[in-house]
Formats: sequence, C-alpha cells, structure tokens
Amino acid sequence: MTVVAAFLVPGSPLPLLKPENPPWGRIAAGYQRAGRALAQARPDTILLYSTQWLAVLDQLWQARPRVAGLHVDDNWYDYGDLPFDLAIDTELTAGCLAASAAAGISAKAVDYDGFPIDSGTITACRFLNGDGRLPFVLTSNNIYHDWAATERLGALAAGVARSAGRRIAVVGVGGLSGAMFREAIDIRDDRVASSADDRWNRRILELLERGDVAGVKAEAPRFAAEARADMGFKHLAFILGALGGRFYGARIHAYGPVYGSGAAVVEFRL
Repeated sequence: MTVVAAFLVPGSPLPLLKPENPPWGRIAAGYQRAGRALAQARPDTILLYSTQWLAVLDQLWQARPRVAGLHVDDNWYDYGDLPFDLAIDTELTAGCLAASAAAGISAKAVDYDGFPIDSGTITACRFLNGDGRLPFVLTSNNIYHDWAATERLGALAAGVARSAGRRIAVVGVGGLSGAMFREAIDIRDDRVASSADDRWNRRILELLERGDVAGVKAEAPRFAAEARADMGFKHLAFILGALGGRFYGARIHAYGPVYGSGAAVVEFRL
C-alpha cells in the first residue's frame, strides 16, 4: 500500500500560535490527534500540498535537502513567530519533477537558502511531524491549475512514490469556507462568519464522513462559489488524486472557526 494515511487540515496558524483560546484550542487538539494517527501509519515520507504556497508560471517543488528559518505570518504576526526546520525527501521530489515534465506539466525545483515557506505548510508540519522525524515532499498551489489538473498532480506524485516503494502520508492543507471577520472580535467568541457558511461546511464534512466521493465532487463547485471555499477546495482535489479517487469514510477530528473562516481536521479512511 503506497498511501497509508491521508489528511485534510487547516492552514491558519492561529491554532498553533494561540491554542489556549478555546475555539482554536479545539482545532489544535484535533490536529494533535491527527498527528498521532499519522505516526501510527508509519509512512516513510509526507506528501504535502498547501493552498498558501502560491505559484503562477510553474508547478514548484521544494528540492533543498533541509529548509529552516523563522517565518512571520502576514496577517497574524502579533500572535508570534513561526520557526521551521524541515527535511525534504529529495529523491522523491526529483521523481515528481521528472514525472511532471513527462506529463506535460511545466515544473521547477526550488533550491535556495531563505525560501519563504508558507504559514500553512509550517502549521501542518509542526502539528503532524513535530519531532521532525519524517521528510517531506512539498509542492505548490498553481493558481491557474483547476480541480482536474490538481487531481492529476496528486495522482502523479503518488505514482512516483509507488514506483519508489515509498509509504506516504498525503496532506492537503487548506480551509473550508473562506469568509473572515474584517473587524476586531473577541477571539473567545470566534464563530463561522455566517450560518450559510456553517451549513455548507457541515454538508461537505458529512459527505466526507460517509465516504461519498461522487457527492463531494459534485458539491465542490457550489461550495467553492457560495461559501468561497479556500482556493476552490483544490487541496481536496490533490488528496483525491493521490488516493485514486477512493476513500471509504472519514473521521472529523475537529471543526470550528478561525477568525470567521471554516477549518476542519479530517482523517480519511483508506
């Protein structure tokens, strides 16, 4: 079995930076449960796609053997800094670059000191691989890739892992509904920005829990349009591509707000 675990997780750093705030602490606790589940699956490598690593011209792959530094989030800098130290599976990354070219996807390697790792990647890595034991394959969110192209990318990466005999955990980093409060709020009373957004989020999570792949794919375009789902919900497309379009249900470890937007920690049953 190539994909031994799969997770959809939020990219907001707020549960990491301030877990003592009750609404965000519940998401942090769910993230921690997902981290334990990932460790129990014993993957060799974590394949991670973050909606916050934006690319325009090419599909980017992180190729530097180790990336480390200190990141300050553009929006939530007043809550603290985000240090990171990540090992990269350079062999698998090289395979993904070659496979991208063979599939007609324009792709480039990123390999320079000080590259700005995004908040979503750092947050997921800290919660899911806090001890730094596992290496990563990190790839970007090309803003011109649609759902189908992103699904093909996930399938491509999983195929490379299969050929290399690697056990991988697949992680799609991104949120649910996208509306955020534009005014200061009492963070202890954080909530999903609207009841309509909350209904949409719960509808999508219900479909995932049931393992209704056809249903969630059918609803995704409306979800993206009406609830302004994070980047068109392409992080789910990447996961589905890596899973070959199949899963049998999901465990929702946490669901709640991050300054009005929707966030969930989801573990897929494979």
